Amino acid sequence: MQQRFIRFPELQKMVGLGRTKIYNRIKAGTFPRQVKLGKASGWVESEIQEWILQQIKQCRHPAPCQ
Repeated sequence: MQQRFIRFPELQKMVGLGRTKIYNRIKAGTFPRQVKLGKASGWVESEIQEWILQQIKQCRHPAPCQ
């Protein structure tokens, strides 16, 4: 499987969350952490895709979405 890093603007488009929400979820341990790439940071795309799938699965169960 090919892995790639995505930068913050692409991450925001993928997940539909703002900067504060993303960083608060990282801090809470409920969102994948970024990887330091020298001075910049990036997220592993496959980890973000898996997080998205988990969100969908949670909302498809009888319990209400959060």
